Amino acid sequence: MIQQIFAVVAPVLLIALLGYVWDRKGLPFDTSMVSYLSSNIGAPCLLLSTLLTRRPDPSAMLTMMGATTAMMVVTGVAGYTVLRTLRQPMRVYLAAMMFPNSGNMGIPLTMFAFGTEGLVAAVAVFATVSLFQFSLGISLASGRFSLRDILSSPVLWSMGAGLLLLIFDIKLPAFLGNTIDVLAGLVIPLMLLSLGTSLARLRIRSLSSGLMFAAARIGGGFIVALGITHLLGMTGAARGAMIIQSSMPTAVFNYLFALRYDNQPEEVAGIVVISTIVSFLTLPLLMAFVLK
Repeated sequence: MIQQIFAVVAPVLLIALLGYVWDRKGLPFDTSMVSYLSSNIGAPCLLLSTLLTRRPDPSAMLTMMGATTAMMVVTGVAGYTVLRTLRQPMRVYLAAMMFPNSGNMGIPLTMFAFGTEGLVAAVAVFATVSLFQFSLGISLASGRFSLRDILSSPVLWSMGAGLLLLIFDIKLPAFLGNTIDVLAGLVIPLMLLSLGTSLARLRIRSLSSGLMFAAARIGGGFIVALGITHLLGMTGAARGAMIIQSSMPTAVFNYLFALRYDNQPEEVAGIVVISTIVSFLTLPLLMAFVLK
């Protein structure tokens, strides 16, 4: 079991560490460009490639998306209640509590733990979280709602296209499928390297509040996922993917959106860093739980 857990966790930690050391040495790495490339090109291609290569049952994909939606709603309501009780600003902290790092960390961890089946489930969770983050997340950070931001999301269009191709059993021409596969291969290493460079650049402003929100994000996400998977009777890789993804630290995109809209980015940066460090410490326990 220990070797299995190490084989799952080590690649994530080592590639993120590589990104951290790379940035600390002052070597060039454009985090903003990589994040934009990953979210607008790499992630949609990974989604399409996974769907069209593995060709999962569309109903299973919709089940994962529904379970993820339930997870986001429950987490959002719980976060809203906690912040309202503590009288903390929703715009600053709610997104940090809601949106897990389902891309940089969740996808590779689930793939290493459960193989192809886990990758399919993890991508479905990531796509759903991304749809929420690039709509509700941006709305929270900017203080305004934009239907245009939702409808222009590449993840939304790739998910719709992928499901239609699956339902009607349509296969893409070889040259197009190969192109999508190559672009999809960029995502996981770039996301992990970007995570490492982000950790090297972000600074902790308040250790106590950061620890509190880190515990809420990781521990709360774990509890919510346990409840949802139990109620829906989820098993195997689907259950594992749901628990892993929901238990991830705060997504780096929360910081990028806070920075873009001048929404106390220093506070959000601290939560991202502390929750990620805490997650590195709790990952062995999490993986032991889902792999047992």
